[in-house]
Amino acid sequence: MLNIFTLANGRLFQEEIESLEELSKFQPIWVDLESPTLEEKRWIKQYYGLSIPEDAMDEDIEESARFYEEDNGELHIRSDFLIADDDEPRTVRVAFILNLVNDDLKSKGVLFSIHDEDVPVFRLLRMRARRAPGLIEDAKEVLLKLFDADAEYSADTLENIYVELEKVSTKVLSGDVTDALAGEVLGAIARHEDLNGRIRRNVMDTRRAVSFMMRSKMLNAEQFEEARQILRDIDSLDSHTAFLFDKINFLMDATVGFININQNKIIKIFSVASVALLPPTLIASVYGMNFKLMPELEWTLGYPYALLLMAASAVVPMWYFRKRGWLK
Repeated sequence: MLNIFTLANGRLFQEEIESLEELSKFQPIWVDLESPTLEEKRWIKQYYGLSIPEDAMDEDIEESARFYEEDNGELHIRSDFLIADDDEPRTVRVAFILNLVNDDLKSKGVLFSIHDEDVPVFRLLRMRARRAPGLIEDAKEVLLKLFDADAEYSADTLENIYVELEKVSTKVLSGDVTDALAGEVLGAIARHEDLNGRIRRNVMDTRRAVSFMMRSKMLNAEQFEEARQILRDIDSLDSHTAFLFDKINFLMDATVGFININQNKIIKIFSVASVALLPPTLIASVYGMNFKLMPELEWTLGYPYALLLMAASAVVPMWYFRKRGWLK
């Protein structure tokens, strides 16, 4: 899919392009390629003179090669964006190409973004830019606003994690943690820990991208200050992710502690039962010796007497243990 975005009266408008002829009718500031076909890449190269690298969305690329400037003045930024999906949270690699200095190419002043799937942050920016006139002024502003929206999206996701952890905390600290509930809680904690780790990695990647933009001296004074504000927001997110990691570890320890308590209760019951059955076992052993001079052998009520004695020797310890509260 090939979408272009133009500025009109301070608002960002989207057009879906289906041919090279349509592409030549507009003067966009942002060209977004989602899972581009070979034909769409050819249109971009033919009209803008821009070649999209084969490894543009490769996640295995060296970290040091993700932020660089070509000899022709093109800036290349490859950054990850979070998708906080409930079933499968993940990050999507997005390649940005921006030409600010080469007047010989039609790509000057146009931001190109290439990615494999729809990114929530992109939808968020498109919605805001349509509703807020003057939010976007040029291609650099688009890129900055995308990183700003990414930091905000991460912050919203962190808030959701905190809300969900509060629900988990209520279950754990209620004191009545069964094995089934403990398994459910551990699964939820593991999911939140994984998402929290992805957010931390994502904001770290965003920090690197914004820092590269600041070092490249591509931003004007107002945009530079905006970039500094994004970095301050990211610093606050780092502190929040650290807090959530601590809370997750606490809930994990508390849940494991309740599991151990439940296991100890089971072991205690087995221990009490084995101790309670020792006296009947002793009586049965004595009367199983079959000594010749054992008086009860000739007694008519000897067998019922032995059974009653074994039952009493089992009931009395159990009554004592229950009275002491050891069976609770």
